Amino acid sequence: MSRNEVGTGEVGTGEVGTGEVGTGEVGTGEVGTGEVGTGEAGTDAMSPGPMSAAPATLDPAGPPAAPPAPIGVVIADDQALLRGSFEVLVGSAPDLRVLGTAEDGERAVAVAARVRPDVVLMDVRMPNVDGIEATARICAAQAGVRVLILTTFDLDEYVYAALRAGASGFLLKDTPPADLLAAIRVVASGEALLSPSVTRRLITEFAARPAARPLPALDAVTAREREVLRLVAEGLSNTEITEALHVSRGTLKTHVGRLLHKLGARDRAQLVIAAYESGLVTAGRRAEPLPGALPGRGSGDR
Repeated sequence: MSRNEVGTGEVGTGEVGTGEVGTGEVGTGEVGTGEVGTGEAGTDAMSPGPMSAAPATLDPAGPPAAPPAPIGVVIADDQALLRGSFEVLVGSAPDLRVLGTAEDGERAVAVAARVRPDVVLMDVRMPNVDGIEATARICAAQAGVRVLILTTFDLDEYVYAALRAGASGFLLKDTPPADLLAAIRVVASGEALLSPSVTRRLITEFAARPAARPLPALDAVTAREREVLRLVAEGLSNTEITEALHVSRGTLKTHVGRLLHKLGARDRAQLVIAAYESGLVTAGRRAEPLPGALPGRGSGDR
């Protein structure tokens, strides 16, 4: 071996000293900076792979809430064709469920006692026990049930008697299907359903009465609650009342809830009766409107 081959050539300066080992492959290239220092080994090789994924975080909201139970409905009508049509219509809504049907008032009372519905669709003119008496019996036995009266004429002479019996609203039998389903939901929520024609009928009924009867429970009602009661009796909706009194919807609902409790009323329909019977609102003469009040639409809460 010559000095050239070993000392300076392949080993000293070339392959080992400066080239492949010193600066190239080992010093700066593949090992020093590339694969190990910063490149593949330094960053890439240590990054999380499929087997080292970050653990899943728990959902702070918890499992999704169960959907609300369907509104249970009983249908009472002495006409089999109408009764069957209502049953098909109500059963087609995913949030409503027909729990039973009845061909007269006596049967309606029995079915309601057995299945405990949320709403009863009640015809007025039925054999044996009429719809008014059946409404009174059902409402007396079950505080939570709501009765929606089905009428043929919008000025039915039984309007006042039905409201006194505990009915939460009235609906014409030729009402569009979507409106009927919406009405069931309204009364199921605890609101009243009074159309303008029903309100006019109530005014006519009270105008014929000789004098208002005292209502001692009104003594416990605050001035603000009297304002709310007066506007409810005039047929204003919740939205209209909040605008007239400049209060929030939540505050208004608190006032209405207190009125229901203090006056022993089931819903807004009975609040209307209490306001007229006590003389707080005089039939045939509208109470002085508050600043900003809007004309009442007379269709209950919207």
